[in-house]
Amino acid sequence: MAGHTENEITIAAPVDLVWDMTNDLERWPELFSEYASCEVLSREANTVTFRLTMHPDENGKVWSWVSERTADREKLVVRARRVETGPFEYMNIVWEYEETPDGTRMHWTQDFAMKPDAPVDDAGMTDIINRNSPIQMALIRDRIEEVSCTTP
Repeated sequence: MAGHTENEITIAAPVDLVWDMTNDLERWPELFSEYASCEVLSREANTVTFRLTMHPDENGKVWSWVSERTADREKLVVRARRVETGPFEYMNIVWEYEETPDGTRMHWTQDFAMKPDAPVDDAGMTDIINRNSPIQMALIRDRIEEVSCTTP
């Protein structure tokens, strides 16, 4: 069995601003509450390889991994995958952006499978992602909308 999640939010801001802010990886620790740091390791054309490090979890464990993101600005789609998979057999993420009358719809799809020795199974990770993604998306929305209100 594999895990699959889909979460979305509408941000009252132009798609260009949403795209630029959410694809500025070095600023992710300012957009997301869960990331302590984001280190860009390489950039080749539209693909960025980077290391994400989370804040310590409730047990004091710090999770860190390398991912790769390929952005297609014309199609308003970003495809990402974990290079260092950690507790996952694989983790693939698609970010889709769509201009709407209310601003920009940002949609995340995550497909993954947990390793047999992972601390949670696929269902458990699905629950974790579905609890956390709306929290992170709301933070991103609020931070982008704050910038949007102050940008002429």
